[in-house]
Order: sequence, then C-alpha cells, then structure tokens
Amino acid sequence: MLESIKEKKIAYLGLGLMGQAMAVNLARASLHVVGWNRTPGRPGQTALLQAGGKVESALADAVAGAAVIFTCLGDIADVEEVLTKPGGVCDFAAPGSVIADFSTIGPDAARRIYASLKQKGIYFLDAPVTGGDIGARNGTLTIMVGGDESAFDAALPAFEKMGKNIKHCGPSGSGQALKLCNQILCAVNMISVCEALQLAKRLGVDENFVVDVLSSGAGGSWALTNLGPRILKDDLAPGFALKHMLKDLRLVFENIDGHSDLLPGTKLAQDLFKKVAECQDENGGAGGVRGTQAMSLAYD
Repeated sequence: MLESIKEKKIAYLGLGLMGQAMAVNLARASLHVVGWNRTPGRPGQTALLQAGGKVESALADAVAGAAVIFTCLGDIADVEEVLTKPGGVCDFAAPGSVIADFSTIGPDAARRIYASLKQKGIYFLDAPVTGGDIGARNGTLTIMVGGDESAFDAALPAFEKMGKNIKHCGPSGSGQALKLCNQILCAVNMISVCEALQLAKRLGVDENFVVDVLSSGAGGSWALTNLGPRILKDDLAPGFALKHMLKDLRLVFENIDGHSDLLPGTKLAQDLFKKVAECQDENGGAGGVRGTQAMSLAYD
C-alpha cells in the first residue's frame, strides 16, 4: 500500500531525459525522493529540486537509508558500475532494500546483477519501460518487471506514480526479455511507417493522410500516430535516440547468440538504423543522436 512507502526514502539514480521525468513524478506525488547523477549540473537535477525532491552529489549519501532505489542509466557496463562494482550501490544500500533498474540491459545481465546483489541481501528488479519521453512525463509508462514478487509488491506503490501498465512478468530477467520483444516491435514498425509514407509520396497521395486516416485502421500503431507526424515535419529530435535503439537491438542478437537469421525483419531495421547513425546530422553532429524516426532518412 502507498501508506507503507509514503514516509520512506526513495533514491533515484540517473536523471537524464527519461529519469528526470520519472523522478519528478515521484516527487510530485509527495514521496521522499533523493536524486543522484553521475555527471553533476545536469538539467534533471534542477527539475527534481523544483518538484520538491532533493539531490545529493555523493552516491553513498543518495542511497543511504533508502528503502527503494531506482536506476535509469545506459548500457550493461554503466549499470554494473553503479550497482555492483566496488564503490557502487552494493556498498551502501541496506540489506532488504529493493533496487529496480529501468535501463535496457538484456536478461543475461539482469540475472547476473540479481545474483550479485542477492549475496548482499539486496533485492534486484529488472524493470525496463516503454512509452518514450511522453509517457515518462505523463506518468503513463508501461513497466515490465522481473524478479522476486515480494520485492515487486514493495516497489509497486512507487511504480504506480510513474506508469499505468505495470506487470510482474516472472523471475529475474523476465522484464528485460519482454523489453527486447518490445524493441523488435518498435524497430520493425518504424520500417512500415517509413515505407508507407514513401509509397504515398510515389503514388501522389498527400502523406498526411497516411497518419490522419490510417492511424485508426488495422495498420495503425504507436509509431505511426506519434512519430509519423514528426517525420512529416522533419522533426528528428529524439524522444528515444537512435543510438539507444541500436544498443537495444545489439542486445537482442547478443541474447540469441547472434543468430540474426532468426529475426530477418529486425536485422533489416538494425541495418537501416546503422545507415542513418553513420551519417552526420545537419550540424555536423553524430547521426545517432536523432530520434528513431530518423530511419526515414535511409529512404531518401
């Protein structure tokens, strides 16, 4: 119940685009939130302070006494460095505390971290999310969770302040497995959106009709409704950066031992994303910082 966590300290580690929005929602729900970021001085820290949270510069201070510790970091190495390496959360978190990681790291890494923290009496939940920056801001994320059910129940009242569709999916690694399935859906859906817009252009149909008319039909999707309009406006700003999608697709193939022949559509999406990532943006920056809707550039 929410009352059981209302007065307890919650640590939130990683205040990037997604993390800051999620931490802010916790603070706005009047929960006791303490944030920490590996790189100080980022906008996420200011946003959390303005929402009524607190920010610590030292990891030990952020984690000390926390009942629940949320992390939203990057790749496997980032999560392991913060959680299980010497000087990490494992050295400061109290036995019996719950760590829930929102990063996408794949089931193998999740099970490894779970086993490492279990030795110290700390519960670990792999809890990747989907719903993008919009869902993070609005508190409507889908959160898929793997790990011990008792730990899930303890963290659930806080999860409910960040998401609307929250599911315990099974033992450690289950949330990560489902997230990789989600990334396949996102990646391959992006192909269909780009190709539908290309076909409309070739056939002389106003491309806006692809979004306005077809979004409510059998071929509609989140990608068409939310990213189709961005493509039409040449808005390639990241809600979810292309480089992060490439990382997630790398994890897909790593977790099936590189058997790309099992997932030909996913392999095509990966190749198209790589093609765009290898090209600089209009300001000479890395192509991978664009949003996933930038796959449309591969068709130009």
